[in-house]
Formats: sequence, structure tokens, C-alpha cells
Amino acid sequence: MEHPTHIDEADIWIDRIRRNAKEILKNTLVGGLAIFIASYGGLYLAIRLNPNFFVDYINPIFNSDGSRDFYFYLHPFILALSLAVFWNRFRKMFGGNKIKVGIEFGIVYAFVALVPILWITYSAMDVDFQMVATWLVYGLFQSSIAGMIFSWVNAVK
Repeated sequence: MEHPTHIDEADIWIDRIRRNAKEILKNTLVGGLAIFIASYGGLYLAIRLNPNFFVDYINPIFNSDGSRDFYFYLHPFILALSLAVFWNRFRKMFGGNKIKVGIEFGIVYAFVALVPILWITYSAMDVDFQMVATWLVYGLFQSSIAGMIFSWVNAVK
């Protein structure tokens, strides 16, 4: 019996994405919109509740001239696309009600993707640990919202 090569496995994965392109696109749009609304609503509330924390963002390290605002507002949809592909591949591993599925999905994403990148960010940039910790919470919140939306849009089979 022959074992599949890594190239064969990649072809199978790419073919799966092609077959499920409509579902991934739908999850991206619906999830992106939900992340956009929840993130910017939450950010608005956080600034209103604790404005002193956000003074740290008035810093030259953060681009505030408005030239790249489009990329900032596109972020929820880029994140949703990545999470939709991840969801398409691994959704059968998550079980329970939609809230539990969403939170578990968010936790997996946070530990697989956010913790390593935030670790290197904290070690390489002059940012406070508190700021990096809030980025982790923010990313966990966004990915959990996406997981709940994906489990609602596409029932876990």
C-alpha cells in the first residue's frame, strides 16, 4: 500500500477549498461583518470606559495619518477569511452548543496563532505587556465571535 506524498495531501486540501468555496465565501462575509460590528462596538465601549489605557496608542509606532485606514477596516474580513478556511477544515472537531463551539474555536485559534505572534511582538517591540495581553483578549473575542457565527451559519455535522 502506497502512502500519499505531501504533494498529494496538499492537492487534496486545495481541492477541498475549491469544492467549498461558496461556503468559505459566505462564512467570510457573514463572519467578517459580525467581527466588524462586534469589534468596533467593543472598541468604542472600551475607549469610553477606560480612555486612559488608549493614550498609549497615541504613539508614532502606530500609523495615525489615515493613509492606511482602509486596511484597518478590512481587517475583520481578512481575519474571517483565514478563520473560514480553518473552520472548513476542522469544524468536525468542535462539538456542543453554538456558544461552546465558538469559544472553543476561539481558544484554539488564540493559542495556535495569537500567542506565538504576540510573544515575538512583545519581545521585539517596545510595547507594554498589558497592551499585548489586551490584543490576546481582543483576538480571542474576535475568533470566538467568528466560531459562533460559523456554527450558526453551517451547523456542525
